[in-house]
Amino acid sequence: MIRIITIDREYGSGAGEIAKKLASRLGWKLWDELLTDEIARLLKCQHSAVEEHEERHDALRYRLFKAFMRGSFEGTINVQRVPMVDAASIRQATEKVVRKAAGEGHCVIVGRGSPYYLQSDPEAFHIFFYAPVEDKVRRLQQEGKSEDEAYELAETVDRDRAAYIKEYFGVEWPFRRHLYHLMINTAIGEDAVVKMILDSISALQTKHSTSAPPLRDNRIINPNVSQNT
Repeated sequence: MIRIITIDREYGSGAGEIAKKLASRLGWKLWDELLTDEIARLLKCQHSAVEEHEERHDALRYRLFKAFMRGSFEGTINVQRVPMVDAASIRQATEKVVRKAAGEGHCVIVGRGSPYYLQSDPEAFHIFFYAPVEDKVRRLQQEGKSEDEAYELAETVDRDRAAYIKEYFGVEWPFRRHLYHLMINTAIGEDAVVKMILDSISALQTKHSTSAPPLRDNRIINPNVSQNT
């Protein structure tokens, strides 16, 4: 039975909004910004500090600064250590939060390496979103970015994600295609994407179990959520 959906994505492919619609249709918990909030709580830092480093490989200047700061404390017993919020510490906290969310079930988890942490979980369904560059740029411009900013972000954010996945999981992102149950070009439209996901999960569960939960209005029935709303 599928109780967890992870969404990996290209930047600007509309994953955030699609994940909201999907979680709403299912009556499941959405872990996107909430995941960042929980990581910040665990690390006792600001939300913005986590956003600055999550799904990114630390820049060389930051790694050098971190090494200098750690080295400066060697042999010093009267100086309290300053907590370092970096990609490594965020990755460790992220894994804890993702596994906790998966343990609770009935959730949609956006990015943060979640399909890699949960790749062996039989109750997880993994999706990858991609889109033409023009679509990604258009979405980013609708969020207030200039055309030049949008093109730069569409390129650099995914490049940073690829470096992050390569360092911490040892794979080329996003080319480990066998990890995903479904890869979707979001240019077909948000509602069409949601329907395709629900139909695919339903088909998979029907294939693997004759007791798969029924669908009603293309929704997977969650026994913990009232269906009369």
